Amino acid sequence: MWDFMFLLTNRQEAAGALWNLSFDDKNREAIAAAGGITALVSLAQSCSNSSQCLQERAAGALWGLSVSEANSIAIGQEGGVAPLIALACSDIADVHETAAGALWNLAFYPTNALRIVEGGGVPALIHLCSSSVSKMARLMAALALAYVFDQRTEEFAPGGPSSEGTSKTMNFDEIKRVALKKIEAFVLSFSVPQKFAAAMLSSAPKALGQVAEAVRIPEAGHLRCSAAEIGRFVAMLRNPSSILKACSAFALLQFTIPGGRHTLHHTSLLRNAGAPRVLRAAAAAATAPVEAKVFAKILLRNLEHHHLEALN
Repeated sequence: MWDFMFLLTNRQEAAGALWNLSFDDKNREAIAAAGGITALVSLAQSCSNSSQCLQERAAGALWGLSVSEANSIAIGQEGGVAPLIALACSDIADVHETAAGALWNLAFYPTNALRIVEGGGVPALIHLCSSSVSKMARLMAALALAYVFDQRTEEFAPGGPSSEGTSKTMNFDEIKRVALKKIEAFVLSFSVPQKFAAAMLSSAPKALGQVAEAVRIPEAGHLRCSAAEIGRFVAMLRNPSSILKACSAFALLQFTIPGGRHTLHHTSLLRNAGAPRVLRAAAAAATAPVEAKVFAKILLRNLEHHHLEALN
């Protein structure tokens, strides 16, 4: 069905076509079954000196395919993490944004998260999270880092009594500390103290609406998460790290703001995952950061809004 020799002679057009086709579930399966993952990983590995458009489309096609669990795991097994890290280091926003999207999807799975750590992907994501001119790239880099570091450290840090193992573990812990600080700085970059203070004192729609509008990333409304991903973010709301709690609440807010393409899908998944109870606890937690509390209050408002909308 799919002739991937086309990739060799018309690489830019083919990568763009596969990116567009990858938005459909059945197409993703067909592309993978026909060897498309191997072909696209090979393309990503060889396009570092090619045009900006080709780099963006190669990363974009892998991003689209990585929505599927099986494809995401296969991309990691085929060696797709390393070229995506390289593309994430591009100075071109369109290129590193698509690469960040693919790495975010891949990082959901522990084996890929480990590949990102071992392949030097964490410094690349840290740089994107703090320096990209694209808010979407910064968001997806932050979420990829959150996926990596909401897991148990021992899954990544080498064990054993050797001094080398101790050194690697210390280095990992330092990288984790820096990554969490960059995630925190990203979330705080959307903070407007006066509006957050008003929202802390009142749950009035106006106060919460002003914060929601201030933090909104319009393009994030096009992102679609699976039930497993939404469940991961809900679980992250219980994470001991206040930074990961705030990051999770910030992400879920982006996915549920009224008018988003997949808002109703996400609010339904949140209800199924028991999010209202977790969010009420987060909003009332004495030790939670202000941002996490306010985001939780807005999320509860969004869930209620869409619940009432569905009843009418």
